[in-house]
Amino acid sequence: MPGRLSVVIPVYNERRTLRELIARVQAVRLPLEKEIICVDDCSTDGTTDILRELAATQPNLRVLFQPVNRGKGAALREGFRQATGDYVIVQDADLEYDPEDYPQMLAPLLEGKADVVFGSRFMGGRPHRVLYFWHSVGNRLLTLLSNMVSDLNLTDMETCYKAFRREVIQSIVLEQDRFGFEPEITIKVARRRLRVYEVGISYYGRTYEEGKKIGWKDGIQALWCIAKYGLTVPRTPLPLPPAEAAAYGSHPAPQTDETTTLR
Repeated sequence: MPGRLSVVIPVYNERRTLRELIARVQAVRLPLEKEIICVDDCSTDGTTDILRELAATQPNLRVLFQPVNRGKGAALREGFRQATGDYVIVQDADLEYDPEDYPQMLAPLLEGKADVVFGSRFMGGRPHRVLYFWHSVGNRLLTLLSNMVSDLNLTDMETCYKAFRREVIQSIVLEQDRFGFEPEITIKVARRRLRVYEVGISYYGRTYEEGKKIGWKDGIQALWCIAKYGLTVPRTPLPLPPAEAAAYGSHPAPQTDETTTLR
């Protein structure tokens, strides 16, 4: 089925990798048109000039500029708000994740089986760069705690690669400005009883010397977000059977979440 994919890319000081990343995204062959939305989070290393240059020659590339540095979550919120595609995927600008994985990420969505797809670095036979042991322990611990709260059985909650039907992601109210976006969106998706799939992806992690930004403080923030949203986000009621729903007429069943149930 023809359609459109919005690739939302939060960008902060990624001058070294940005050109190659955009070229890789453009090169991916899909049965969808691509809309690329880069959200510059007030970069200071020349990234802004590169984005303006690329946007001037690539009609499907849109660049949004944050007035102040607010973090990945804030940049994603703005990108999601501006997206116009049928599907939305998150892409980091640092080349740790390979756009060649888009076809397997999008397959459950295109087949009508999923509302949300997570790309797992810990399943499947895709290539992985071997790096920090304690990072992997932290990721698995956060995923375990998130699963306990959300009642999902994910292997990689903290993954960058998450894909959505556009109406799903645009209807969820998001709050976290930094990396707390990952547990927040996971729990809010789970509480809506959406169809969640997980597929294996490749991963080319970078070192702190190469520009990795996430640190131990973000792990503490993730723990806080798991507790907060686990305690405060209610489960959305399941849709009523057609006959019972018709009995409501013009008075729909009350909602318990902050936005409309998507089904």
